[in-house]
Amino acid sequence: MKNFFSLLCITAILVAACSANRVISTARPTSTAGSTKTPKVESTVETTSRLNVNEKALNGLEITVWTPWYGIESSLFDSFVKDFNSKNEWGIKVTAQSQINFSNLYETVTASLPTAEKPDLVIALPEHALGWNTDGVVTDLTLYVEDPIYGIDSNDFAPVFWDQDVTDGVRVAIPAQRSARFLLWNETWAGELGFDSPPAAPEDFRQQACRAQQSMLKDESAQNDFMGGWIVDTAPTTVYAWLLAFEGGVLESHDYRFSTPNNIDAFKFLRELSEKNCAWQTVETTPITSFVNHEAIFISASLEDLPTVARAFAGANNTDSWKVIPFPGENNDALVVYGSSYVILKSTNEEQLAAWLFARWLLENEQDARWVETTHLFPLRTSTIDLLADYKKTHPQWAQAITFLPLGEVQPQLASWRKVKTMLGDGFAQMYRVNLPSGEVAKILAQMESTARDLK
Repeated sequence: MKNFFSLLCITAILVAACSANRVISTARPTSTAGSTKTPKVESTVETTSRLNVNEKALNGLEITVWTPWYGIESSLFDSFVKDFNSKNEWGIKVTAQSQINFSNLYETVTASLPTAEKPDLVIALPEHALGWNTDGVVTDLTLYVEDPIYGIDSNDFAPVFWDQDVTDGVRVAIPAQRSARFLLWNETWAGELGFDSPPAAPEDFRQQACRAQQSMLKDESAQNDFMGGWIVDTAPTTVYAWLLAFEGGVLESHDYRFSTPNNIDAFKFLRELSEKNCAWQTVETTPITSFVNHEAIFISASLEDLPTVARAFAGANNTDSWKVIPFPGENNDALVVYGSSYVILKSTNEEQLAAWLFARWLLENEQDARWVETTHLFPLRTSTIDLLADYKKTHPQWAQAITFLPLGEVQPQLASWRKVKTMLGDGFAQMYRVNLPSGEVAKILAQMESTARDLK
């Protein structure tokens, strides 16, 4: 029987930010005339930074940050830069430059690495950071995290956020944004079909999807007879989550492994859904529109899509109740968490500390809450939830989503995941393009395994 955990709320306590290299002197005992008691000694602990940087060297120091964002995220980040430049106590000056998207950012940063024009701080995907770390150009942030003066309370971050950026004992980055892909379930429609709870296992998912499809046969229109169930989603994160729901995956030790019995079961289950018309693909409309129009009882969506779904229901005057759920497994449900991270490239000790202080400031509760309210992603710090009480009330599905964080799993911590994840989505989609029979899904998994090892 599966256990659902509620999100643990931990109060964040940052290490006191004193001046670097400050030494607190130890008090000396004093004697009192006529007293026979031993004087009380009040001792304090010497507190100094381990980063070997004089704070005065930070004053006026300029650092460059490259981001993958445009539009609303880029505008918010620019406002953060302005606030930090005007308020930070060290006199650090930050300049931000948008590279439009993650792909362009990766290529541009990689090309800049041998030059003096490379950025100091990059907001990149973890797999990008791992690749640059192999090239020896990424700063290990372990000492920064643990520094008694400039460190950060790592216990205030969900493990699934914090652990993504550590490999072989090296912290190549710290989380910048985190999201996940979920299943959306129409609770009202399910109730009309005789189901009073979301699917707790793959078989429950199949039953609800198939009964929804069968309900479409009762009207006079033949055009919607294949609709009703789950809209097939070939996003790599969705595919990976289904594999995990069947207790499969893509790794064995440190090598890619796709051709396993559990992965075969997962792909066979999903193909059989399509063969029985319990899953279908849409080209003429969006999954969100079909979800709102009672054409799909399940769709897949990312955390940041939830406000769009809510607006679509309101715009259609659809008062159905709908919920966010993880991918149902027989023993454990699955949720794959992903997102960007702050990566500090190697430079001088002073520039690295300046980049760290800016990244650490961005992770403070106030900035973290503003990211959530603007992008609708997860709050990175557990303590930030205290600032989001009103947001939770107005975004109930988001509030549901954060309760599933204890189920979250990180993506493969390999630089090659940058290419392999695309291949995973393409391989899954290929099953549908060629209408591969469910009994032959092992073939596509064997091809994917071979391709993944070539890409490694």
